[in-house]
Amino acid sequence: MMAPDINNDGVSSCGCKGIRRCLVCEKFKGKTQTETREPEKTVHHFLYDAETKLAVCKDGDGEGASFPFPGVFLWENFISEEEEKELIGSMDQDVWNPSQSGRRKQDYGPKVNFKKKKVRLANFNGLPGLSQKLVLRMQQEPNLQGFQPVEQCNLDYHPQRGSAIDSHLDDSWLWGERLVTVNMLSETVLTMSLEEGLPERGLVGGIHVAVRLPRRCLVALYGEARHRWKHAIHREDIQERRVCSTYRELSAEFLPAGRQAELGAKLLDIALTFRGTPV
Repeated sequence: MMAPDINNDGVSSCGCKGIRRCLVCEKFKGKTQTETREPEKTVHHFLYDAETKLAVCKDGDGEGASFPFPGVFLWENFISEEEEKELIGSMDQDVWNPSQSGRRKQDYGPKVNFKKKKVRLANFNGLPGLSQKLVLRMQQEPNLQGFQPVEQCNLDYHPQRGSAIDSHLDDSWLWGERLVTVNMLSETVLTMSLEEGLPERGLVGGIHVAVRLPRRCLVALYGEARHRWKHAIHREDIQERRVCSTYRELSAEFLPAGRQAELGAKLLDIALTFRGTPV
């Protein structure tokens, strides 16, 4: 059965740890936003233009008014309304587990200790069945040719919980070049950030590039957008319930000729059965 957005006690649905926070723990555990607020500094704000693949200054003028922003692929209407309804209905039949910063999650993938660089198959039994046709559709796109995901993470965001995800870079030891996300139920903004700025373009201080994600779109990050620019979803950019599915492929170390190719082959064999349940 579908887990409620916020439980009766208002606390048990919160999965925040350390400096992470959400509206639930701010109200019931006494945490405040100021605990993780970064010192104020100059930040230049840009908007990603999917047609020109440029980051365009929101002010529209001045030095550094735009610059190339490679590594983002946006596929609008990747899924239909009917597919979205089917996918969400299926997810809501399974348990949503509390996660950090007001999110809820469902994982389909191996158990990983990134610090110790250890991977266990554990209870991993494949990606969910409804993802099979989506993966086949992805592979027809030249930017996603050969994409074979070995992990799927479903995340549920809701303004009632103050859901967000802090600025971060995804692991690159186990996960490969492309991060692929399907955005469902509402539009949002993916904020790309570069703390050191671009001094060669006269941009000293932080840079934020807002990538608008329409409902039912697919977005893929690769290259510099994957490995150099951090990405985040800010609380203020969640206006309605939002669910996303992020798919990750294996790094070269786990592919043929890689040091852990045998383990990688096992993971792919399991993942691509598409018979999985959340682990």
